[in-house]
Amino acid sequence: MDLAGKHVLITGAASGIGRATARRAAAAGARLYLTDLNAPLLAEAAGEIRDAGGAVVLAEPADLTSLAEVSGLGERIHASLGSLDVVMNIAGVSAWGTVDRLEHRHWRSMVEVNLMGPIHVLETFLPPMVAAGRGGHLVNVSSAAGLLGLPWHAAYSASKFGLRGVSEVLRFDLRAHRIGVSLVCPGGVRTPLTETVEVAGIDTANPRWVRLRDGFRRHAVTPERVAAAILHGVRRNRYLVFTSRDIQAIHLLQRLFPPGYALLMRAANFAMRRLLRTAVS
Repeated sequence: MDLAGKHVLITGAASGIGRATARRAAAAGARLYLTDLNAPLLAEAAGEIRDAGGAVVLAEPADLTSLAEVSGLGERIHASLGSLDVVMNIAGVSAWGTVDRLEHRHWRSMVEVNLMGPIHVLETFLPPMVAAGRGGHLVNVSSAAGLLGLPWHAAYSASKFGLRGVSEVLRFDLRAHRIGVSLVCPGGVRTPLTETVEVAGIDTANPRWVRLRDGFRRHAVTPERVAAAILHGVRRNRYLVFTSRDIQAIHLLQRLFPPGYALLMRAANFAMRRLLRTAVS
């Protein structure tokens, strides 16, 4: 799909992957409808794109965990536009922790934001796309944690595996309507989220944790690289979109040699348990 002239909704557009994707989509000629929970940052992102000559039709804050707010956003968009051409579910939050340290609020927030948020968007914007009969594209940003059993990611993976399941079904359900589906599975990405992620039971100011976080950031890709992969996936109608070779390789190992994958995950879990003994808050 060529994005020039297409009407594109992007959630989480105020920062990180969402903002980088909005900039790149605007440069490709898309007409943007942007939303995020952070109103000041969203306005800043929209202004930046407009100043660069991009077409931002609407930039409106919304809480994606509220079906009423998402439905209201949909009503305002559909009042002047029959349907969107592309919907990108990019907004998300993260929290890590072992199962004995995770609190109920961690589980609930992961599912409400990362799974129910995209579902509210799908409920609101996909039926008009289907009814319009013009085809289109859906992007759901999952995670490496939506493919792999990464240590301490149980709550996060609950939401990201859920989004992966939704995408796997829609991949085939929407084919008859010429609506493509891309499931994006980033590994490490250098976004502000890496600085603020909550880790249950860990003192994130501990020097060992800081070194681990800094090492993660050095090997992480930029939001711009993820944005480029997303748009490439849309153009090629690619279902599974990777943003780094390491996650692609581990996913291949998982599928082709499960015992090797299990050993790798056990080793990663052992390393994290050692960290837990020295960095507990």
